[in-house]
Amino acid sequence: MQQIADDMGAQFSEYDDKKSVIVVPLKDGRFQTVMGVLKHHEKYDREIIQFTTKVCDTSQFIHFAHILSRSADFIHTKFVVLEGFLRVEAASYLDNISDGLLKEMIQEVAEIGDEWELEITGQDIH
Repeated sequence: MQQIADDMGAQFSEYDDKKSVIVVPLKDGRFQTVMGVLKHHEKYDREIIQFTTKVCDTSQFIHFAHILSRSADFIHTKFVVLEGFLRVEAASYLDNISDGLLKEMIQEVAEIGDEWELEITGQDIH
């Protein structure tokens, strides 16, 4: 993950052997924080890697039908609501992952999260 972050020009911080944070630089001097987590997916009994970023808290007005219809163009990501926040998330099984796919997932999570954060809040918060 450190090497992938370096290749992206991002800042990488590892919390422990299961969690890390990547601060991804975006256009117009903006940044988006992406959390990476290794975990066991109970339903499918497999190890996964999951990347998540916050968009906004759910107390904001969110036109869910609009964001869900626009998400049809996403490749790796999806919207989720968790712990009072609208988030963008991407996940993959560890046994199917490559460095290229990791980079694509991180970049898409960061770009989509930033795009929707700006659209909904008008700010660069996360």
